[in-house]
Amino acid sequence: MIRFLIDADSAIYAMSGDYEVMRQRITSFEPGEVAFSVISYAEVAHGTYVGKPPSPKTLAAFVKAIPLVAFGEDAARNYAKLPFKRARFDRLLAAHALSIGATIVTNNEADFADVPGLKVENWTV
Repeated sequence: MIRFLIDADSAIYAMSGDYEVMRQRITSFEPGEVAFSVISYAEVAHGTYVGKPPSPKTLAAFVKAIPLVAFGEDAARNYAKLPFKRARFDRLLAAHALSIGATIVTNNEADFADVPGLKVENWTV
């Protein structure tokens, strides 16, 4: 059962190797409890495509280790109910987490603070 969805920012931290606490938290859970939404994957992959870290090889290894979760119909309905905000990736990810009952793992808690019922944790501290 998926308990946590890692956002793009936290995934980049995990892949950078600079935040050992992040890697420790990810590996402390059973396989499948921590996942990577296709929404966050798209955000990170776009950055990689335009030359930002992580490298394509690092991103591929991360996705091999952390399961990808598809954005489904329930997530789309949840997205339609959320207050509008400019950060659409964050809104899509919030809707995705709500649809599967997962907690968002992020270093940007404020970006999700106005989403009712959403659980958020910061694993970089």
